[in-house]
Amino acid sequence: MNLEVWVTYIFATTLILIIPGPTIILVVSQAVTHGRKSVVPLVAGVVFGDFTAMTLSLFGLGAIMTASASLFTLFKWIGALYLLYLGSNLWRANPESSSIQQGKEDISPRSLFKSSFIVTALNPKGIAFFVAFLPQFISHHEPVFKQLLLLGGTFLFLALVNAVLYALFASQIREAIKRTSVRKWFNRCGGTALIGAGIITASMQRSA
Repeated sequence: MNLEVWVTYIFATTLILIIPGPTIILVVSQAVTHGRKSVVPLVAGVVFGDFTAMTLSLFGLGAIMTASASLFTLFKWIGALYLLYLGSNLWRANPESSSIQQGKEDISPRSLFKSSFIVTALNPKGIAFFVAFLPQFISHHEPVFKQLLLLGGTFLFLALVNAVLYALFASQIREAIKRTSVRKWFNRCGGTALIGAGIITASMQRSA
């Protein structure tokens, strides 16, 4: 793969990643709620979720989902219902000023990892996206496996950087907020955004 193609891929991937989707909405909401300690498990969940979606795509699930309305619908509703569940929990959360000041966490790193992993890995459009996107940059005149490793590794690295920056920014906002009423407002905004993402996911149509 020549440098020009790789740079073009990096640019296109960066533009795609910086547009907030369900995963980034979740990361920002959870980081605002739980602070800097949530960054590592949230980002790890995103990276492993993207890796899982990419792997499933390369093994053909993305192509099957594109052709199968039933399978696409199954993944769509699982992802949508999980987003609605996370959004409703966050919307109803009632943070206390004392817990912010003392740095207490009300959710385990494992739960944070699981939430970002599931939302990322079960996004049906994400799985189908890898099938449609990666092949555009692969040359049939060079070893395909090496190109997939390079493109896949590049995507995961950029996804990691993107998630880290969003999470750190959100956690900094959280550290600057001490009033319970303001944090409750943030929780409800984040919860509403997740519920909205769930509704959008549920309304997605399979690509023709």
